[in-house]
Amino acid sequence: MHGNQHARGDIPVSESQDGSAQIDPVLAAQLKARVELPKRFYQDVTTAKTDDGHHAVLLDGRSVRTPARNVLALPTQGLAEAVAEEWRAQEVTIDPKTMPLTRLVNSAIDGVADAIQPVAEEIARYAGTDMICYRADAPEGLVALQCQQWDPVIAWLHDALGVRLVLTEGLSHIVQSETALARIAADLSDRSAFQIAALSAVTTLTGSAALALMLDAGVATPDDVWIAAHVDEDWQISLWGEDAEAAARRAFRRMEFDAAALILREFARTG
Repeated sequence: MHGNQHARGDIPVSESQDGSAQIDPVLAAQLKARVELPKRFYQDVTTAKTDDGHHAVLLDGRSVRTPARNVLALPTQGLAEAVAEEWRAQEVTIDPKTMPLTRLVNSAIDGVADAIQPVAEEIARYAGTDMICYRADAPEGLVALQCQQWDPVIAWLHDALGVRLVLTEGLSHIVQSETALARIAADLSDRSAFQIAALSAVTTLTGSAALALMLDAGVATPDDVWIAAHVDEDWQISLWGEDAEAAARRAFRRMEFDAAALILREFARTG
């Protein structure tokens, strides 16, 4: 909260000019929206093929709609069943936090579908500051782990796409060549909205467009990519341990990551 707004227990309040506490109606509404999840209103979750060959998710025989009111229809049966399973798993209430795949495909349908090229270009630009290019100069153990996990990614990117990323030690900014970034953008040019949404999510969650591309190519497993993305974090945990809040945040990010990896795997299987 900001200004003279604060909370007493779970009740957001603000101070009036005379110093008395008053319930802030805006913050109260926001809190209520966060706390009160919608009740599960359906019994059966199924999928059905649409006229255009996609696979819609149905609740009691009626199509699910995205936040923008588009039909929630997926390009493959496997992906539709995975989304349907998230809806089946909801019990008394519907909690979007536990439905990472549904949220990601909603984003693909409502947002990325109309902006595939800009989002693809953003992924390519991310490679300009890719995490795996910024190496530690000490301690030796961390340097060795970074080399072990990240050097094969650099080598694969060069072999597969002809892209050679420049490395540096510490946080000194480096500029990657426009040619390298253009080649990455070109490699993304034939992806669907679902693939681009998944690649964007993996890039953001790992801090590395190179790792996202490697996962998409199927030459690294989700576990391999996740480990490579957390070399620095795991090194710190090995020294100082991990608190419960940080572990919970990481587990939530892993759910998001696994949803994106599932989309990429499904397209690889059907492509």
